[in-house]
Order: sequence, then C-alpha cells, then structure tokens
Amino acid sequence: MSDQAYPVPPNQIITYRPETVIEPRAPFGFEERAPNLPGETPLATYWYVLLKRRWTVIGTAALLTAVAAFLSFRMTPVYEATARLEIEPEAPQLQAQASSDTYQKVDADDAFLQTQMQVLKSDSLAWQTIENLNLANHLSPLSANQAQVALQDPDRRKAQLLAVFGGRLKVEQLLKTRMLAVSFQDSDPHLAAQVATTLVDSYLEYNFRQKDDAIRRSGWMEQQLASLKGNVEQSQQALVSYEQQNQIVDSGEKQNVLEQMLADQSRDLTAAQSDRIQKESLYRQVLDNRAQAASLVHDDLLETLEEKAADLKQQYTQTVAQYGPNFPSVKRIQLQINENQDQVQREQDRIISRMRDDYVAASSRERLAGANVAGQKNSVGRLNELMVRDNMLRREYETNQQLYESVLRSLKDATVSAALRSTNIHLVDSALPPVVPVKPRKLMNIVVALWAGLIVGVILVFAQEATDSSIKTAEEAEALMLSPALGVIPFERLSWSQSRALAKNSKGSHFALSLTKNPNSSLSEAFRALGTAVLVPFRPLKTILVTSSQNGEGKTTTALNLAQALAQRKGPVLIMDCDLRKGELARAIGEKGHKGLTDVLSGEIDISDALVAMQPNLWVLPAGAAASDSVAVLSSQEFAILLERAAERFEFIIIDSPPVLAVTDAAILSSLIDGVLLVAASGITQRGGLVRTRRILEASGAKILGMAVNKLDPRRPGYGYPCRKYAYK
Repeated sequence: MSDQAYPVPPNQIITYRPETVIEPRAPFGFEERAPNLPGETPLATYWYVLLKRRWTVIGTAALLTAVAAFLSFRMTPVYEATARLEIEPEAPQLQAQASSDTYQKVDADDAFLQTQMQVLKSDSLAWQTIENLNLANHLSPLSANQAQVALQDPDRRKAQLLAVFGGRLKVEQLLKTRMLAVSFQDSDPHLAAQVATTLVDSYLEYNFRQKDDAIRRSGWMEQQLASLKGNVEQSQQALVSYEQQNQIVDSGEKQNVLEQMLADQSRDLTAAQSDRIQKESLYRQVLDNRAQAASLVHDDLLETLEEKAADLKQQYTQTVAQYGPNFPSVKRIQLQINENQDQVQREQDRIISRMRDDYVAASSRERLAGANVAGQKNSVGRLNELMVRDNMLRREYETNQQLYESVLRSLKDATVSAALRSTNIHLVDSALPPVVPVKPRKLMNIVVALWAGLIVGVILVFAQEATDSSIKTAEEAEALMLSPALGVIPFERLSWSQSRALAKNSKGSHFALSLTKNPNSSLSEAFRALGTAVLVPFRPLKTILVTSSQNGEGKTTTALNLAQALAQRKGPVLIMDCDLRKGELARAIGEKGHKGLTDVLSGEIDISDALVAMQPNLWVLPAGAAASDSVAVLSSQEFAILLERAAERFEFIIIDSPPVLAVTDAAILSSLIDGVLLVAASGITQRGGLVRTRRILEASGAKILGMAVNKLDPRRPGYGYPCRKYAYK
C-alpha cells in the first residue's frame, strides 16, 4: 500500500501513542446495582407513559366501542309497555274505631304494597296470562325435537316458560306514592301492551275473588260462633260451681291471708324455740353449780345472804383466835353461821324451782307453737290443692271467651265487607303499545364501551410498562453500565414529505446522514454534542469502536453521525465498517455493493480504491464482500497492520462493529482500539443485555469511553428537544 492512497501527507501525521490514551472512569458513586433514577414527578411520568403508548389506549377503546356499536345495531329492539295500579291501604272497618291509636298505618301500607308486588310476580298469575294469550311458542320457540321433549316433561317446560316470563316482567313502586307500575318487555310493542294489561286484569280478578271467598266464609263463622258461645257458658258454669262447692270467694286474697298467718306462726315458733333453749340452758347451769346461782340469776336476796355468811365467817375466825372455841360469843357466832347457811340453802332451792318452772313453761309454749304451724301448713296445702283445679277451670273459661270474641269480631268485619262489596285496588292506566324501544340503548352502550375501552387501555398501558425490561433514561443506562452517557440522541421520525422524498430517492439513509441532510435539526445538534463529549475529555484519542448490545439500537447511524461531527470540527476522519456479516454502512450511505475491507485484506484491491469520500475530511471504508470467518479476518495480522497504517494517516478512526451479544467480533476489536463507545437505545436495549455487554467488554480488556443513549423520547420528563414531530414507541 502506497502513501498516495491516503489524503494526508506523512509530515502532517500525528504520532500514534496508544499508551497515552486516557481511560475514562465511571462517574463517582456508580455501583453495579439496580438504577436509582433521579426523581420525576409521578403525574408527569404517568402522563408520559400514556402519551408514549397512546395507541394502545386508542386502539383498545376503538375496538370495544366498535364491538359495542356492532352488537347494539345488530340487537333486536325490545319495547316495554307499562300499566299502573293504585293500591289503597286495607284496614278493617270496625277495628279502625276501636284501635285507631295502636294501628301502625305506615308499616301496614308498606307491608301490604310489598305483598301485592309479590302477588303480581307470582307464578299463578304469570301462567294464567301465558295460557290466556297463548304465549308458549312466542316466549320459547321450540324445534321438533324440543317439542317432543316438552311433551314428555311438561313440568320442566312450564318452569322454563315461567322463568322467561319473569325475566321480562318488572313490578316496581312509584316513588312516594301507593302506585305500582307493571311493565313487560317484548320485541312486539302490541304484544307487550297486551301482556301487561292481561296480567293486571288477572290480578284484579284474583283480588276480587279473594274478597268474595272471605265473604263466603262468614256463614261458616256464624256456625262456629254458636258452638264457641256454648263452650264459654259451660266453662263459666263449671268454674262458678266449683268455687261455691269449696267456698272460694276470692281465691287470691284468701291464699294471701293463709300464707301471712303461716309466716306469723312460723316466727312465733322460732321465738318459742329460742326462749325454751335459753331457759333450759340457764336451769341446767344453776342445777350443776348451786354456789354460782346468785351470779347466774342475779338474785339480790341470795347475794345478800352470801355476803352475810362471809362476814360471819370472818368474825368467827377473829373471835376464836382471840377467845378460844368455848367462849360464849364464839358459840353465838357459830349459831348465826348455821342459821345463815340454812337460809342460803332454802333460797337456792327456791331459785332452782323457779328456773325449772320457767323451763317447763317455755317447753309447753314451743309445743303449742309447733302444733299451730303444722295445722296452718295443712290449711295452706288444702287451699293450694283447691286452687289448682280452680285455675284450670278459670283458664279454660278465659280461652273460650277470647276465641269467641275473636270470631265475633271477624264475623262483623266480614259482614261489613260483604255489605260494602268494594275493592281497594284501582286500575289507573292501561298499558299502551310503546313507540320507542328500551333496548338496546345504542348511544349509552357506545359511551359505556368507550369509557370501558379507555380504562382497559390504560390498564394495558401500565401493564406493558411494568413488564417492559428495557432501559428508559440515560441515568438508568449509566447506572447499569457504570459509565457516563456522553450523548443523548432524541428519537425523530420523518415527516410525510420527507418520507415521500426518501421513497423516490433511495440513496442513503436520512437519519444516518442527518448532519449532512438536515444540519439544523435537534438530531444533528445531539450528534455534535456527542462529538464534543468525545473530543474534550479523551485526548489524545485515535480509534473509537462504536458497538451495541443487539441489532436495531442505532449503532451504525450513531457511528456515521459521530464521524461527520468529528470531520466538521477536526479532520481527516475515517469510518470503517467492521461488520463483515451484514455491512450496513455501505447501504446507509447509498453505496451498496461497493468494494471494502474484506477486499483490501484479501489483496484484491488497494485501500485507496476502497475508500468512499463522503464529504471534506470524511472517508468511508465499507465492509465489502461478506466474510466466511469474520473472527479470523479481524484477528489477522493484516487487519492490525491496516489499522495501524490508518491511524498514522487519519486524525480519528471510527469503527462500526457487530453487536456484542450477537457475535464475538466486537470483543476482538475492543482490544485493538483506544476506546469503546456503546450505543444503547431507549425502549429497546434490555437491562440484562446491557449489564452482560459491560461484563463482556471488561473481560476483553476494552476501555469503555461511555455511552450514546439513542432514540430517547424528548417528551419524557427531564428531557426536551425542539423537534417538530416525534414518535413514541
């Protein structure tokens, strides 16, 4: 290869020193963990998600609305005919005067109305209406086989018809009135009116028949009344005879008197027993201890005699000590002592006799009180026996009397009803054939389906967002890659006029040549910013590998626009297509089929013949013919020499490589270049794939400069570009 093949003279070449390349560092604080994204206002985030996936919401709402509209217009119209009844409260005429204070009118009205509503819905009236109008075939048309089954099981057939009839019937009370609305729905408006009218007529006939039956029962009640009257008289006579026979004047008062007497005598017996016990105890104490009789009974005379005996004994002792026992005064004192002892003995005998008499008297009173109590108990028992029979006769009399009065009251009410022969139920409006159907409500169905579609669409949107594992923001990509985002590329789509122009002229890609074809767009500005981010912190830098995790993330577009940005600021720049399997670079610039890298390495052509001049200071080296073994080609000595020679002639070399996770080409190339620029696409690149890509590049010894986050939606909160039209995907 000659020096004339390169656009720059050798004396102007910057010396290539790969050892001086500054390795970019991960931003301070990055760790290998799930991203902790900067705060976004929840409302703005939700609104962005809805805008991003708005076609899901719109499509779901449109689908449900279309289905509802289709079904509504396909449905058979259903008409509803309504008849109205006035139902007055039904209160017995005679009882209203006797018990007007206790009659709960409001509760009675409500219960009566609810009862009549259930009567209108009853199976008997429904079946009578079906038979009168011959609705069996109309309500449930049967095939020949079904008709044969219905003949074999008529009860099942009847239940089916009643269920269909009940489903079309509606009975409701009009608000704040005593009126009932009876409605029936059918596809035939005249038949609906006829069914409602017939059902109401059957109900009126049923109500009148019920009153006639009550009136006819009055004759039977007269016979029962005579029999009940005889039962009352017979039970009353039996009660009076029994009370006269047993001298029961006022059973309740007499029983109370006897019970009071028994209680009084029981108290007397208790007192007598207590008195007897006390006197017996005292008597036995005195009898057993005569010397203590004075202190036990508190007898003054005996106490005086005992005190005198004590004095005489004291005098006797003193006199004997002074004069001797034979002295006359001593003998006189001895006589007095003997006489005093006789008096004490007689007084003790008298006290003991008196205590015995008191004890005997108390015992007699106790026996008498016990006999009285026993006798009174017998009297109360006999009275209770008499009262059992008396109470039975009295209850029988009262029961017969109450039953007689109840039948008499019912007979009077029935007699009055028979005399009035009026009804409390009136037909207000007969059912008329309706003009407007009640089903389907097309507009309401469409509106409800629209709202339901919007709600379901929103749910689907957030479900899709929750299950989407792709990266969304540059901060999220930075946290996963532990590398800075050197550029944020907005997602832009072609306008209608641009699409038509590109369709007519298929040469080149609009986005790949954005800096050339649309230099004032926000997309071009973003690529210029990316070029500045690569130039400033990483000098001196010669070779840059542009790769991605998977296909479709925009690495070729990013590589081309980065090369254009560098060429505009500092040239010359070479962009090489090292994707030897697909070679997308030639197609992007409109030079598909051009000779390229594989042809140069095989020696078929010189590199100067393979270069394509895109613009001043920018040359493109396409991939050329597809290589059977791209790994061998990129690992060859020829490729390393070619890369070294190119680095001597060009200021920058941009290499477009295959995706990292698809093949190993990018890992091989990363060891030969100064730095790797990884392209990640918002909404496309998976989080797990991005982490796996970083690990593969680190394992191969690559120097990761940073990332270019591509296809970032400018409507996302925190990002904004003045683009005319954006795509949300």
